[in-house]
Amino acid sequence: MTDAANLTRKTITVGSGAFAREIAIIHRSASKKKPGPAFVWLGGYRSDMTGTKAAELDALAGELGLAAIRFDYSGHGISGGAFRDGTISRWLEEAIAVLDDIKPKRVILVGSSMGGWIALRLVQELKRRKKAAKVDGIVLIAPAPDFTAELIEPNLTEAERQSLAERGYLEEQSEYSPEPNIYTRALIEDGRSNLVMTGIIETGGPVHILQGMKDPDVPYAHALKLVEFLPADDVVLTLIRDGDHRLSRPQDIEKLRAAVSALIFND
Repeated sequence: MTDAANLTRKTITVGSGAFAREIAIIHRSASKKKPGPAFVWLGGYRSDMTGTKAAELDALAGELGLAAIRFDYSGHGISGGAFRDGTISRWLEEAIAVLDDIKPKRVILVGSSMGGWIALRLVQELKRRKKAAKVDGIVLIAPAPDFTAELIEPNLTEAERQSLAERGYLEEQSEYSPEPNIYTRALIEDGRSNLVMTGIIETGGPVHILQGMKDPDVPYAHALKLVEFLPADDVVLTLIRDGDHRLSRPQDIEKLRAAVSALIFND
């Protein structure tokens, strides 16, 4: 269904048989005759495509006459599939399938938290393909690449390790929801095969990182470490002294809009 704002809502099936799941997409088509890159929103762990930052990115695309692509990972928002089945590989597969379905020629990837990890893996996968969207640039918001290995595993308590071994998952109280965060053994094991901070990360375009210095979930030291693996590209790191993990305040949104717009007008 398409509304007056050039938005199309659809679902696609990713995977087959027991692995099939319906992925929900909101696609804003470009209104300019000569469209630039499409914005692609890659959300965080347990977030969805209707959140403040995702909606603001879509609104910016509308103002600029550009396309925007949002979707919910399986187990998130209104997409199908079980959250506990989720892994980086599974959610990456869905991101690729969404781009394969819509077929943008050029994209700017905007990844929030875990979405930053997905964005960096997506760049790697697109580079391996002969016919794939060209990545013009990337904006990362409180990026959490390799978070399972870098931020979860080193800090596990003995009780949590036992829970992973015996139950296959662990629970952690969430500051953003009454429901606890659930990290599965499959997510952690799969994370080890998707690590990106193991050598130089070649994105092929400019990268702008927005990071709060009062982020309780992803310490800003993690963003500083990530920059060390991006020496080949034009990288800007904006540290927001009083910023939290969400970076959804009006002043944070303005920084996001400016970062994305700079990639457009630098084109």
